Amino acid sequence: MRHKFRKISLDKIDHAILDSLQNQGRISNNDLANRIGLSPSACLRRVRSLEDNGVIDRYVALVQQAAAGLPDNVFVQVTVEKQTKEKLAEFEIRVRECPQIMECYLMSGDADYLLRVVVGDAADYERLHMDVLTALPGVSQIKSNFSLRTVTKKTSIPFRES
Repeated sequence: MRHKFRKISLDKIDHAILDSLQNQGRISNNDLANRIGLSPSACLRRVRSLEDNGVIDRYVALVQQAAAGLPDNVFVQVTVEKQTKEKLAEFEIRVRECPQIMECYLMSGDADYLLRVVVGDAADYERLHMDVLTALPGVSQIKSNFSLRTVTKKTSIPFRES
């Protein structure tokens, strides 16, 4: 179950727990407690508090895109005709329904949205472009850029001391 994020104050122990879990999500509570220097019960209370407050959003397994037959990334800039609340909401609902759209950001600047889509090859993207992207509500312009290779792709959020 996902919880809505509530802003809470995170201390060094919380940062250490989160750093460990981001890099090794399947670590046992006992091993995590040993690594952090807490008792297992105190560690578990901390982790549950982070989950309950939405700091930990969810646990996932990161799958290699190529193993799913979708090795290529395409970054797509989308401009919509009208930026009314209703039109943007309708667009965003439809974007969430497409499994190949991995990320979508509402942007400032020239394009209204930036999407990251995963595809098998150029022909797969052409199909997605024609059948899905151009059919999204309110789309007036699409600009696409194929990624040549991934240089870095991080999953761990860094923490800054406050």
